[in-house]
Amino acid sequence: MTETTPQVVVTRLEDGAVLDLQLARPKANILDAAMMAALSAALTAAEMDANLKLVILRGSGGHFSFGASVEEHTRDRAAGMLAGFHALIRQIGHYPVPVAALIEGQCLGGAFEVVLVCHFLFATPNAALACPEIKLGVLPPVLAAVGAQRLGGIVAERLLLTGGALKAQEGEKLGLLTLLTGEGTPLEQLLAWYRGNLQPLSAFALRQGVKAIRKGSGLTAALGAGLDEAERQYLSEIVNSHDGNEGIEAFLARRPPAWSHA
Repeated sequence: MTETTPQVVVTRLEDGAVLDLQLARPKANILDAAMMAALSAALTAAEMDANLKLVILRGSGGHFSFGASVEEHTRDRAAGMLAGFHALIRQIGHYPVPVAALIEGQCLGGAFEVVLVCHFLFATPNAALACPEIKLGVLPPVLAAVGAQRLGGIVAERLLLTGGALKAQEGEKLGLLTLLTGEGTPLEQLLAWYRGNLQPLSAFALRQGVKAIRKGSGLTAALGAGLDEAERQYLSEIVNSHDGNEGIEAFLARRPPAWSHA
């Protein structure tokens, strides 16, 4: 069964046990307010399905997503954007069944933050993940809140403070990836992994396992007070700064930023 909105293609696979959510605005698949609302609605609609064992998040057109809308980062829209985005992050982070991100091509900014809170990460060899917000004079609050836990402190600091990319091969070496795909269709390789690892299991047991490990790992706590604090810093310090606004304005105007260092 497939349902299509202007933002997301929603498909049930594997006799309904797998929910496939494909971002449907290539090539950038920007996570703007409409895209986030569509993802949240699809997740909410399936949440109580006792037979659901896996959710897949993926992009279309060769890329996962270029991230959140830069236009929605402006001073007058930042608070609403962060509230909506962090609500989606918490929904995925607290989702009662495993969520797998299938990453092809670019996975940037808010998109990288989305996959950071997924349970399983699958990536094609050309995949690259980065949070380049520092280059715009701002920061990625989710990476700040959960990056050290999910990636290790040294890697998280490098990515946040440089805006540099994490290539799929490095992610595999770090243990971040469940699978680096090879030849063949990436989705089929993910589904083959599902059939070998999750399909034989009880959907009830998977929900219990997700609940326990998310609480035990500390991710639930990090998505609470930790993310709240990073969001407060963004809104109280960065939004009111010169450079935090200059970087966004320069990006939108396609010109180099003129930093004042304040």
